[in-house]
Amino acid sequence: MKAVLVLKDGSVYQGEGFGAEAETVGELVFSTWMTGYQEGLTDPSYAGQILMPTYPLMGNYGVNDEDSESRRIWARGFVVRERCAEFEHAKARRSLDEFLKSYDVPGISGIDTRAIVRKIRSQGVMPACIAAYEGEVDLNQLLQKARALDYSSIDFVREVSPQETKVYGEGLKGKKVVLIDCGAKQNIVREMNAGGVQVVSVNCGAGAEEIRKHEPDGLLLSNGPGDPALLGHVAGTVRQFIGRIPIFGVCLGVQILAHAVGGKTYKLKFGHRGANHPVKELESGKVRITTQNHGFAVDAKSLPREYKVTHVNGNDGTVEGIRHESLPVFAVQYHPEAHPGPRDSEYLFDEFVKMLK
Repeated sequence: MKAVLVLKDGSVYQGEGFGAEAETVGELVFSTWMTGYQEGLTDPSYAGQILMPTYPLMGNYGVNDEDSESRRIWARGFVVRERCAEFEHAKARRSLDEFLKSYDVPGISGIDTRAIVRKIRSQGVMPACIAAYEGEVDLNQLLQKARALDYSSIDFVREVSPQETKVYGEGLKGKKVVLIDCGAKQNIVREMNAGGVQVVSVNCGAGAEEIRKHEPDGLLLSNGPGDPALLGHVAGTVRQFIGRIPIFGVCLGVQILAHAVGGKTYKLKFGHRGANHPVKELESGKVRITTQNHGFAVDAKSLPREYKVTHVNGNDGTVEGIRHESLPVFAVQYHPEAHPGPRDSEYLFDEFVKMLK
């Protein structure tokens, strides 16, 4: 099967197709992790995006039944330098090719991903179109579809947020938190359950009254896709709980918290995506290696005086964490629940659990 990747700037990359015979359009982004393609593809934060790892070889350990971060693949497409057709792992149940096919997601391999990453770092993330096909395609039509996409205008959170309320850890007798699920990774829930905390997951549109009915000891704000400026309804709900119960935000959660207190966010040129991003904790001076997946950041100057920046990115100095100076309210831009890793920041879940009195 043939495949082609067409970028908004008119660049065309011909390669080999795998996964579904299909056509897709999305914002092309790159991630620097070396392992974790199953977790990445199923991370709801990639909704509306075409995912391209910088590491050249993908598929060598297959796909298993345990490591997906949600119920399905959310990435619109997968761009790799080399796809390994033969996989080897004790837990593997199917190939990367079969995994993509099962969710009608196309992939392209055999192209110069390093050159494309250099382009994105220079010009910024941009819409693109993938077609994996037998026969012929209209390249001009694919280009027009790429140019028609306005990623930042679409509320992808409403697409990925589960409609039903779900309880995780029903047998736990300790504390309970409500998770506003804007596209939560499953490992956030697992970390809370491991700490003895029951998690009630609610839709992103849940209002304050609905959340109060669950009588939570704390509020957890999840990761998710898209522009946080479109989530005023979520920020308005979060605002009503500040100072009433402890609040902890992860990734998109820190951006929602910032908007809830009157702050602003902005789009990064090419975002932070990968499992090797250094983050400095300002109070201690410690640097931890983190997993990240976000294309927007908090504007530090827009935050109220009582909110302090606690963490910054070691590469570009952008905000990676904020905290209220006296209330139990804090959030980080990265993923402390990261799997396959690193696990340097798991302690943040323990810190949140201690706040649940």
